[in-house]
Amino acid sequence: MDGKGLADEMQIEMIEAVQELKKNGITPGLVVLLVGENPASQTYVKNKEKRAVALGFHSLVKRLPATISEADLLKEIDHYNQDNDFHGILVQLPLPAHIDSEKVLNAIDSTKDVDGFHPVNMGKLLIGKPDMIPCTPYGIMKIFARYQIDLAGKNAVIIGRSNIVGKPMAQLLLMEDATVTIAHSKTANLAELARTADILVVAIGRGHFVTKEFIKPGAVVIDVGMNRDENGKLIGDVASAEVAEIAGYLTPVPKGVGPMTITMLLYQTIKSAETALS
Repeated sequence: MDGKGLADEMQIEMIEAVQELKKNGITPGLVVLLVGENPASQTYVKNKEKRAVALGFHSLVKRLPATISEADLLKEIDHYNQDNDFHGILVQLPLPAHIDSEKVLNAIDSTKDVDGFHPVNMGKLLIGKPDMIPCTPYGIMKIFARYQIDLAGKNAVIIGRSNIVGKPMAQLLLMEDATVTIAHSKTANLAELARTADILVVAIGRGHFVTKEFIKPGAVVIDVGMNRDENGKLIGDVASAEVAEIAGYLTPVPKGVGPMTITMLLYQTIKSAETALS
């Protein structure tokens, strides 16, 4: 399942949407607040900025020192909440230990919360009326649609219970009439449970954790993992070589879910700009 190809297709369409907005005097604006010098965060933010600029966004990366106080970071967020030139605000995680990440994410205007993590947006998703949706699960749903995966009545197992992937993924699958089980590192007989899945989403953060013993023949397997092996090579949570022999569909790492996560972030920034226009 080619996530990168789908992301490229969507971004071509998004260029047209940006051009339409510009005809009406609006340029979608995305600001990323980057605190400290975390190398992984630096790389991720650089990729986001590159994509945003390519689409014609007004893109700003505000780099802040790791020593910034929580109060000063909250002031930065409030500034961009009030700035009509920016339709999306992203605070790159992780934050330094002295800053309360939950307080920071809650401070973002929910209409500019293009990551979809604000409690208002999570609540809307829970009651089945989503607005801004966490980008990784949203991107996975687009992959299902692209490959015409019928989710209704299917057994879906999600390995991972985070607010970023596991929990919102479960709700999105429920909204498409799948029967959903959330599993995690403490689940008993995990491989046995996973083998019941027509749809298996793996977001546990352990390289090559899911082997062929976890897979029902013909299952759709979504690998959300981003890990490094002993040689520094990027690998997923799924042992892809052996699982590919059994699964019906499998997302690769890289070029699977990752490109779609960034794409949905940009997609929701455009959506926010369109809402501002209306």
